Amino acid sequence: MMKRMLWLLFTAALVFPAWRMAHIADHTIEGIVLDEAGSELIGANVMIKGTKIGAVTNINGHFSLTSPDPCATLVISYTGYTSLEEKACAGKIKKYTLKASILLDEVVVTGYGAERERKEPRASAKAKKDMAQSYMPSPGMSMPTKPYPEPYPADPNTEDYAAIQENRFQAAIQNPLSTFSIDVDAASYSNLRRFLNLGQVPPADAVRIEEMVNYFDYDYPQPKGEHPFEVITELSECPWQPEHRLLHIGLQGKTVSTENLPASNLVFLIDVSGSMSDANKLPLLQSAFKLLVDQLRQKDKVAIVVYAGAAGLVLSPTDGTDKQKIKEALDKLSAGGSTAGGAGIQLAYKTAREQFVKGGNNRVILATDGDFNVGASSDEEMVKLIEKERESGIFLTVLGFGMGNYKDSKMQQLADKGNGNHAYIDNMSEARKVLVSEFGGTLFTIAKDVKLQIEFNPAKVQAYRLIGYENRMLNKEDFNDDKKDAGELGSGHTVTALYEIIPVGVKSSFIATVDDLKYQKQEDDKKVTILPSNEIVNIKLRYKQPEGTKSQLIEKPILDKPLKTSETSDNFRWSAAVAEFGMLLRKSELKGNATYAQAIKLAKTGQGKDENGYRREMIQLLEIARALADPEVAGKD
Repeated sequence: MMKRMLWLLFTAALVFPAWRMAHIADHTIEGIVLDEAGSELIGANVMIKGTKIGAVTNINGHFSLTSPDPCATLVISYTGYTSLEEKACAGKIKKYTLKASILLDEVVVTGYGAERERKEPRASAKAKKDMAQSYMPSPGMSMPTKPYPEPYPADPNTEDYAAIQENRFQAAIQNPLSTFSIDVDAASYSNLRRFLNLGQVPPADAVRIEEMVNYFDYDYPQPKGEHPFEVITELSECPWQPEHRLLHIGLQGKTVSTENLPASNLVFLIDVSGSMSDANKLPLLQSAFKLLVDQLRQKDKVAIVVYAGAAGLVLSPTDGTDKQKIKEALDKLSAGGSTAGGAGIQLAYKTAREQFVKGGNNRVILATDGDFNVGASSDEEMVKLIEKERESGIFLTVLGFGMGNYKDSKMQQLADKGNGNHAYIDNMSEARKVLVSEFGGTLFTIAKDVKLQIEFNPAKVQAYRLIGYENRMLNKEDFNDDKKDAGELGSGHTVTALYEIIPVGVKSSFIATVDDLKYQKQEDDKKVTILPSNEIVNIKLRYKQPEGTKSQLIEKPILDKPLKTSETSDNFRWSAAVAEFGMLLRKSELKGNATYAQAIKLAKTGQGKDENGYRREMIQLLEIARALADPEVAGKD
């Protein structure tokens, strides 16, 4: 009997803690957050006081969170309203009413304590729409129709750009291979346009020449063969260094009509933290996303995840035909609180995985100023998170908004590591370009991990340099490594790259020399066996299908037959003018004889068809930059 009693006590001692642990997280606290008029508040932060446990209200004002205890004290906050602290218990769905705040100083409560922020009175949905409308320039024109309302920070000191070490000339005989990943991002151009339109010269590291060049469409032929893109080349003299040559390489992605595009499973991941309250951030974002909603079809689905002090699903997956419901969810968003970007990204990818469409377009669209400051927020942490999530087959599009605290470097890394692209939206004209005109290219991938390897013939080429693509350079061994991540190409997208070449026999101060080695006998260049050929370069390109794991190879040799400048295409002259513009903005040591006057003249000769006015706009930006430049680079007419 005693043994039986001891056995029962022993069993109870083991079972009770296990039972308690199994039930400790089973308490679900639910509620609905309303304003004084009884309307649901979407995106309100609900936290368990003194913990990191939180939730965000959905489109119906509803929240649900898991508590370790059956009852807990909730802290509910929403920008423009007085925060509410109230006890709640599991088992009941209670309504909580927030009162509009008449004070400008408001405490925004997060799971990490309270912080005092200076807030403006909350704008109504109509007021935010009206503000966003003021950023609608005519097509192809980026200058606002009226100045930004004050205060808007013109000082870019808190903006963050990754340092760029400009590509130098490489001797072809020692370094015959140049390997890089494609880049279809265009964020740099629209961002520097914002600076110039405000009468400021952009920071040098904000200028990525490849993104300037690739902002524009080029008149390349559509692919006709088995591959999803066509490779186009031109060779001529270099405008800013006539004794050099310029090699133009273009890729044209196959255009897939909208009706033939696969079904989309989209998750809008929207930053609604306090830093997004300016009119050129969340209000502009809301108007921009409505343009995208108008492009959706019946077979498409959209969910909306927001993040501030906590992350929450505010719109469950909704058919693309239910446009009014999606737009209403967007209209109800309001900014306030800190920025838990990592939690938002995890929830967005989880939502996308749950609705995954095999053979479809599965994509998270992140819209933010990049100012993450809670949880996983360092560049390294965020990149690791994105790299892990991309294995699920979900692509990423990053849309940047705002000014003053814009974190360009972080968004670049997220897009690069997330099998995605990056655009900067500074006005409704740019939103229309990215989300309507280039809808297929922005959101539908036709080829991934696209990388090029160019071999230069040392019998023809003394030295070369790739203009731009500094953050896309790869090791030569990476070209054949299918595990190495590279860029994506969207439907109808064009990609352009330029190489400046110093021909054999041309004396140049740009070619650096090194001392002889002490422990190795350095062979004379003339002893290298060079095979006879009329080719100047050989282009190799690898890519994978959107859901593929094995790359396919394209190879194209280029003969040494340079054209006269007058014989070149608009594509060649325009891309050269854009590159020259970029080098001048960066104050490049390799700009040679480049001047703004010369770049303007060259751009005008290559303007070609300009239906949307984007090229005309760049010529105007060149004129603005010229007015801000020193006389020696401004040039003479």
